[in-house]
Amino acid sequence: MRRDLRAIYGFARLADDIGDELEGDRRAALDALEAELDRALAGAATHPLLVQLQPTLRERELPREPFVRLIEANRFDQGTPRLKDFAQLRAYCALSADPVGELVLHVFDQASPENVTFSDSICSALQIVEHLQDVAEDFAAGRVYLPADDRARFGCRESDLSRAPASPALRRVVAFEAARARELLLAGEPLIARLGQPARSAVAAFAAGGHAALDALAAAEYDVTSRCRKPRKRDVVRHALRLLARARKASR
Repeated sequence: MRRDLRAIYGFARLADDIGDELEGDRRAALDALEAELDRALAGAATHPLLVQLQPTLRERELPREPFVRLIEANRFDQGTPRLKDFAQLRAYCALSADPVGELVLHVFDQASPENVTFSDSICSALQIVEHLQDVAEDFAAGRVYLPADDRARFGCRESDLSRAPASPALRRVVAFEAARARELLLAGEPLIARLGQPARSAVAAFAAGGHAALDALAAAEYDVTSRCRKPRKRDVVRHALRLLARARKASR
């Protein structure tokens, strides 16, 4: 199981590295990755990470589509993305984050439609939290994931996205999106009670990390350009224990 999870993470990391760091034609490299994925599905991969993925694809009977969505997210990033509203942000998360949760559920043999829906909420929440933490870094790369309509609602200009300390307007937007991310985590929480071990503990840990990261944003007064704090390990543990206790109660 660890081998399979590492193989899925390796693919996702490779796609992100191509989309974010590769020197040269990233679109062509992403096309080549998709072709290599098809070779892996046929048992004929040549890239070392895809070779490692082959037994996982075969033994777990993983679908092709979630892997392609991860590639498509990085294709989208090759422009200068400016998301206009929360619906577009969720659509982006459906490419960049939700597929990972779906593939993990397949490894745990728990990928029912209902479980995938709950997982999507958790994964989208984690992706939104990451975007909030990386506002300035994303802006420097030409990417703005904070929805334009929400930025306009709170009077946040693009120039605010790199100014330190964060402007009051940017803090208001970040606080608003953080609340949305928290709601998504709560919406996905029933998944934990639906899973057996070790999947239950793994998903609780992921969700706990999201809650702790949101706590850190609040503690920094949503100043994501100069005071953004990393989540404390004790907060992750505290949230994980709370989530597991609630899951045990709900599954009785």
